[in-house]
Amino acid sequence: TAIFVDGLTYLYGTEPLVQNDALLSSIFGGLFLGVGLRLIFKSRATSGGTDIVAMMISKYTRYPVGQLMIMVDSVIVLLGLIIFQDWKIPLYSLIVIFITGKVVDTILEGMNYDKVLFIVSDKMEEIRQKIIVDLNRGGTIMNGEGLYNNSEKQIIFTVVNRRETVMLQDYINEIDPKAFVTVLNSNEILGNGFRSLRDKVTEAV
Repeated sequence: TAIFVDGLTYLYGTEPLVQNDALLSSIFGGLFLGVGLRLIFKSRATSGGTDIVAMMISKYTRYPVGQLMIMVDSVIVLLGLIIFQDWKIPLYSLIVIFITGKVVDTILEGMNYDKVLFIVSDKMEEIRQKIIVDLNRGGTIMNGEGLYNNSEKQIIFTVVNRRETVMLQDYINEIDPKAFVTVLNSNEILGNGFRSLRDKVTEAV
């Protein structure tokens, strides 16, 4: 780290790369800081700052490290705001903290575009075949009951990627335009056909 910092100082000097633009500095500072922290965490080290607290809490609660860093650092910034009564610097600091935390979580957990779908239809078998045969995906069929008329319903629970989501919606529209479909964004999918659960647990240890 010391060699890297000294090298940058030698190449660019001590003058700031972006002058008189605190917002731009906050945005890119947060991005670079997040990437740097991710490299540190990858080597199972810490920066020696509040990320130690965040990593300790994450180990026992399984909350994302980035979110915990945002919370811990935000508390410190808000305390500084109360003590020094200066709004400008703390607000820029919150921008840096938020971006840094999001970048850390995004790189640690990956950009996940998988979708979770719950499908209720009177033509479940046809939709089921489309999912299994055309998309080569699995899922689970659950039994439910209509809230309004107490009628028995079957619900398909399945996980597909973003491209397959569009295809599946087209299939459902062709088969049963009156079907009820709920689409949810997933934060992380583990298991058969997706990221290995063992790899995830091993990485978190």
